[in-house]
Amino acid sequence: MVKGLGMEGHVIVCGYGIVGQKVVDVLTERNVNFVVVEMDPKKVEHLKELGYTVIEGDATYSKTLKQAGIEGARAIAIVLDDDAKNLFTVLAAHDLNKRIFITARANDEFVREKLIEAGADYIVMPQKAASREIVGEIVKMKS
Repeated sequence: MVKGLGMEGHVIVCGYGIVGQKVVDVLTERNVNFVVVEMDPKKVEHLKELGYTVIEGDATYSKTLKQAGIEGARAIAIVLDDDAKNLFTVLAAHDLNKRIFITARANDEFVREKLIEAGADYIVMPQKAASREIVGEIVKMKS
């Protein structure tokens, strides 16, 4: 359980940027318990105002992930804007909970491979996905 939060079987969302916000939106829509790990004090305050459970801290640190209840979490979405931080967070998460389902964001194909080697189960590359969607719509257009 998350200390003082009464959570187990929850999802940890690391980063409340553009991708993290969308992850939180979908988790909320589906009534999935989650905790957000965020470093930016302004975002932390905003999340608290929204009534969300939030841990202010650096997701690359084991201590922060423990505060978020990683031992009892079922999944973690690592969606920071920094590939290196995402890699370190995957390593820490995998080390702390071998059973957790790890999803991570990557901006680079090389990093994607490293994230898999580090223990990530699923990788998303937002720029690549957006590019495919845009091209798919362009190709559908009639001349």
